[in-house]
Amino acid sequence: MQARELHSETNPSAARPGVVSGVVSIAQLIGAASAYLPEAEIKRVREAYKFSDSAHLGQFRATGEPYITHPIAVAELCASWRLDSQAIQAALLHDVMEDSGATKDDLIDRFGPAVADLVDGLSKLDKMEFSSREEAQAENFRKMLLAMARDLRVILVKLADRLHNMRTLDIMSPSKKRRIALETLEIYAPIAHRLGLNEIFRELQDLSFKHAFPMRYQVLRKAVLAARGNRREVVGKILEAVEKCLGDAKIECQVYGREKALFGIYRKMIEKRLSFSQVLDVYGFRVVVKDMPTCYLALGMLHQLFKPVPGKFKDYIAIPKVNGYQSLHTTLLGPYGTPVEFQIRTEDMHRVAEKGVASHWLYKGDGDGLNTIQTQTHRLLQSLLDIQNQTGDSAEFLEHIKVDLFPDAVYVFTPNGKIMSLPRGATVVDFAYAVHTDVGNHCVAARVNQVIEPLRTVLKSGDVVEIITAPHSRPNPVWLGFVRSGKARSEIRHYLKSMNTEETVRLGNRLLDQALEADNIRLNELSQDVWDRLMKDSQVSTKEELLADIGAGRRVAPVVARRVLMALGKVDARVDAPASAGGQVRAPIIVHGGEGMSVQRANCCMPIPGDAIIGYVRKGSGLIIHTDECDNARKQIRKEPERWTDVKWAEDITRQFDVNVDLQVLNEKGALATVAATLSDLGANITNLTMSDETANRKVLHFTIQVNDRIHLARILMALRRLEYVERVARAKGKTFVKTRILHTPGL
Repeated sequence: MQARELHSETNPSAARPGVVSGVVSIAQLIGAASAYLPEAEIKRVREAYKFSDSAHLGQFRATGEPYITHPIAVAELCASWRLDSQAIQAALLHDVMEDSGATKDDLIDRFGPAVADLVDGLSKLDKMEFSSREEAQAENFRKMLLAMARDLRVILVKLADRLHNMRTLDIMSPSKKRRIALETLEIYAPIAHRLGLNEIFRELQDLSFKHAFPMRYQVLRKAVLAARGNRREVVGKILEAVEKCLGDAKIECQVYGREKALFGIYRKMIEKRLSFSQVLDVYGFRVVVKDMPTCYLALGMLHQLFKPVPGKFKDYIAIPKVNGYQSLHTTLLGPYGTPVEFQIRTEDMHRVAEKGVASHWLYKGDGDGLNTIQTQTHRLLQSLLDIQNQTGDSAEFLEHIKVDLFPDAVYVFTPNGKIMSLPRGATVVDFAYAVHTDVGNHCVAARVNQVIEPLRTVLKSGDVVEIITAPHSRPNPVWLGFVRSGKARSEIRHYLKSMNTEETVRLGNRLLDQALEADNIRLNELSQDVWDRLMKDSQVSTKEELLADIGAGRRVAPVVARRVLMALGKVDARVDAPASAGGQVRAPIIVHGGEGMSVQRANCCMPIPGDAIIGYVRKGSGLIIHTDECDNARKQIRKEPERWTDVKWAEDITRQFDVNVDLQVLNEKGALATVAATLSDLGANITNLTMSDETANRKVLHFTIQVNDRIHLARILMALRRLEYVERVARAKGKTFVKTRILHTPGL
């Protein structure tokens, strides 16, 4: 056994490769690269250095050093990870396209297409015009991440670039330091974590903390330094006890005492609202053993030595983290009742935990030992490509991928036992889209641990989830309010955009056709000249765009119809009056109830087939259907008569519609069961139920049920009135209640 002294992770300026503590020279880089690269590759690295040195001649960093020191430092970091010569060449050349006017073709001629592609993926888009800094940054991240999906070395070089910039950020103005530090915390540190680059992840976090919140950083750093002396005795006792315990069990291992990173301590204080004195587990210990069975043996010995804290054990060996990280985590009560975290892992696990995906280049010859992290990385890159395919806007793309970059995750199982990782707070819908896009698009509910649960159910680690789909189900915009994963959000938005466009064009066609019908004009009979004039007057480029504007409520059909009549020379027609006031009766729009988002039922009156209805064209929402007795509708007609149109239910409707029913029942045993059985017998599915107290002996049940039409509802109400427990029953207008858990009552 070998015990190591406690080392600190709280000093981000500790000596590391690439830190500019003096003169950075090409000799240091060549020395590091020569340790593992053949002479032919070293020659190419020298050529890249000469090209970069010439390109940056006369340029200086804000620190006053020659600019070439930065590419050399970045390349030296890459060499410390043992990246190949192409990555080191790209590190040396990563700024030449931005700063010296060199083109991609120039790089292809000198260094080949692979190096040129890497440099291109690293280069910003300075030559493009953007409306804001945020838009430019979003597009830069988009390009970089997609280049990373094609070649992972892009992000490794980029992380080395960002790490060196963060190490030399002191010279910048406070505002610039804060902006760069927050950007690093938001994007680059999470990427490093997802790729398993934990050393870089922790250093980027601490450097960002130092520059974004300098006062807090200094105060916390002084507190940790002060506490280090006070707690040295405790740490020494724990190291001695662990060494003896594992030595007696003849377990070969190395024990490392570890002081937690400053940002980790700070985040824990913020999230749990603790003072520094309340954060007891500032120190942790790492036990590195020879193989996996010994990990569990060492765990058992530690649990005999100190009492484990209930609920604080995590087996990341059996279920690795998203980035391939594996370890056993346990928190024990050490001397004086101090909680201490232990991480137990093998040498291979330790290498992957610290170097992450970079260990693929460091130890290529290790066979199957790195399959897990390579598979996890492939999944991350594939998810980036999936999100890119469904997202047109750079800012939206960045918004989606940010969610997936944050390290917190839950691990759930498919019915076949496959493990799926999702962002913390993910719901059934997130899981459905993680399985497959089609499963997400058609999901209606799920069995979570064999219990039927709604789509917004938040999943927990260990849940077994089975998705229930229906062929006619489609994504609902309400889902965007609770989904967490970037893939689910981008897929839902993509589907709604494509479906809404088609539906609103069809609805716009129907609305405009109806507006013209009173004047005996058919839309499909208009000549191209009339359409051209209409598009010019409306300032749109296509006929579909004009019809979509009408269907979405951005334009009013009677006003557009008047322009049609003007184009035809019939300017005396009165087409700007509401449908009921023109002297002629226009054919109503037929409503099937399954048109999608372009036609919706109003929440205030929730019409069903059989109700007399009227339609309102709401701006940006399409056609909203109200009952003609709705008070809201009557008030709105007086304000905007031109937006109202005649509508009519179709004759062949087969789907069911939600409707609200209120029942006042006696609080007696079996009342709720009898009501539910009656509804089921009459073919009415219960989708929601809440309860309120009327008196001590009476309850009011608020149901949302699905019915075919008004006649079906009438039969249900009649049957409910006959029940001995029911005192009053009525149809309730509007969605006035939300889903809540039904509390236990003695009778019901």
